[in-house]
Amino acid sequence: MPAKSKEALIDPRAMIDIGAELDSDVSVGPFSVIGPEVKIGAGTVIGPHVVLEGRTTIGRNNRIFQYSSVGAEPQDLKYGGEDSELVIGDDNIIRECATINKGTEGGGMVTRLGSGTLVMAYSHIAHDCQIGDGVIIANAVNIGGHVIVGNNAVLGGLTGIHQFCRVGSIAMVGAQSYLSMDVAPYTTVQGTRAKLSGLNVIGLKRNGFSDETTSALKSAFKTIFKSSLTLEKAVEKIAENGPASPEVNHFVDFIRSSERGVIR
Repeated sequence: MPAKSKEALIDPRAMIDIGAELDSDVSVGPFSVIGPEVKIGAGTVIGPHVVLEGRTTIGRNNRIFQYSSVGAEPQDLKYGGEDSELVIGDDNIIRECATINKGTEGGGMVTRLGSGTLVMAYSHIAHDCQIGDGVIIANAVNIGGHVIVGNNAVLGGLTGIHQFCRVGSIAMVGAQSYLSMDVAPYTTVQGTRAKLSGLNVIGLKRNGFSDETTSALKSAFKTIFKSSLTLEKAVEKIAENGPASPEVNHFVDFIRSSERGVIR
């Protein structure tokens, strides 16, 4: 059977600007609209009724489902038409009606979505967000501008995240939570006003952390969150114990650098 031509992969009812750059095996469904500054890598599948616009770069082997809006202008009244961009990595799945906006001058000009991330239906990723690799964003999660989400974090459905918050790597946020402060790496939080639930032991196991590393993180977690010490004193106490594992150092450094405070 002969290989399909590029024309066969692009539905004739799609509208693709002549300036757009699509790899030869990109598939585009009917009634999708692709703007002049969009670049799409090999193996990516664009479903029907998708709008891709702005200065948007999409990597390899992504799948974008129907009615998604990717690369639109930010919902920020300070946005003045600057030539900001959206950069999306490889192997992502963006489900129905998801929206991802490009960056602004006030946030570094770039919104980024890493690789291997699942963005479920009706989720919104606002301007200047930095989303890591392997993140799971469940249905109808709303992520405000300038939010940073670390690798392999999980955001439960209907969660709302205030702008400028950070969610650490391998953190788990329960469904219908509201975050107005940072979520420390490796922890679990939940609740309408999210509260700390504990260490994300299941997430650590799924991500291949050794028993020794998990034990060290449990000890650091207890010192910081379960002792009567202030955060500053708890961090000092961990430092006094001598060299720590890279994971413990990351855990402590994240907490130390928090500007909004960490959920406890």
